[in-house]
Amino acid sequence: MNLGASRDINDLLKLWGEAFQSNERRLPRLVRLPDDRSIVFAGDIHGDRDAVETVFSRFPTSDHMIVFLGDIVDRGADSLGAMALIAQEKLKAPSCVHLLMGNHEARSISYFRPADFWDSLPEDQSERLAHHLMKLPLAAWHPLGILTTHGGLPDLPSLEAIDNIELGSAQWRALTWGDWVDEDRKSIALGNRPAFGPTAFEKRSSQLGIKIHIRSHQPTAPLYLFNDRCLTLFTTVAYGGGKRQVARLMPGRQIDTARDLELIEI
Repeated sequence: MNLGASRDINDLLKLWGEAFQSNERRLPRLVRLPDDRSIVFAGDIHGDRDAVETVFSRFPTSDHMIVFLGDIVDRGADSLGAMALIAQEKLKAPSCVHLLMGNHEARSISYFRPADFWDSLPEDQSERLAHHLMKLPLAAWHPLGILTTHGGLPDLPSLEAIDNIELGSAQWRALTWGDWVDEDRKSIALGNRPAFGPTAFEKRSSQLGIKIHIRSHQPTAPLYLFNDRCLTLFTTVAYGGGKRQVARLMPGRQIDTARDLELIEI
């Protein structure tokens, strides 16, 4: 099925169910990445289909594993096309393409604006798509101590606990909506967005056993935070400054901070 330029949401729903097997089950909430493959991390896409196409052409799944950090839809010109390309590549190489849940994949859990893509769908199609997207993973873990999420880090005793996070809970909101700030303060919700400072980062990363956090979501965040242990990444012209960047981790590379990842403008 070629959906590269299709505007048929019904075709997308069929393709998505096949690619992500989300008609029958949900995916594990925590993806475990291998240490012997090149891994490419892509930030928010927000309807930038050309960005998705460039990611797959520059970093083919024959040589790379691709992890999208969520927020594929809304804001940009072609949310449907961006989703279709990801599903097509997932269908061709199931173990090499991963998509994490961002807040824009979770419209049925937490209302937000802008939501131009969701608003364009008839109610029944919106509900069917939401059914698929609610089964997406929440985080991806690499053995070098790298955890990727869409937003922040949950306050949990172990990585394994991520698989049991309840959608809509405070831990889910930290993962999908959480912002990082460079000063300590109590968790403050700006709309749906809780904010956490360096003490929370140290505590949560220690509990989870992580060295580096890769995320997207927050256009006001510096590229690097917390002594270069946190990288905020965007891969779209539609949001976050308009610069398309990905981060690549090559097998065998020594990683001490997020600056040791290869940052590539595409």
